[in-house]
Amino acid sequence: MTLEKDTQPSVTDEHLPEMPFRRLLYRFLFFDWLFRDVSAARDRIERHAAHQHNRKMSRYLPVYLRRWSFLTAFDFALGVLFEKVLQAGLVSAWFFTWSCVTLTGMVVITVAWVILNHARLS
Repeated sequence: MTLEKDTQPSVTDEHLPEMPFRRLLYRFLFFDWLFRDVSAARDRIERHAAHQHNRKMSRYLPVYLRRWSFLTAFDFALGVLFEKVLQAGLVSAWFFTWSCVTLTGMVVITVAWVILNHARLS
């Protein structure tokens, strides 16, 4: 009795198209690709469906908030490192500026999450 090799392709054999690194990095940091544009809806039903989709996808916003808080802390720490330890004022200003930018991104993510989770549908 001979055993024949299974002809079904396994999951590891399948070739999935790879996402370019730039797009992967963009999707890792920015969340706009998760949401639908409510203003582009043609009628009330599509607008409601887009809004419901956005409310469901808002559960991923805390993940992005955590990523951006890490970036904020990392930029601030690098700013302190370059200012106090290495005495590089211009480079530390660069990292402090980016920590302010990422902090602003955290505020935007928090406001979007609060509005999508706690706003009533009219």
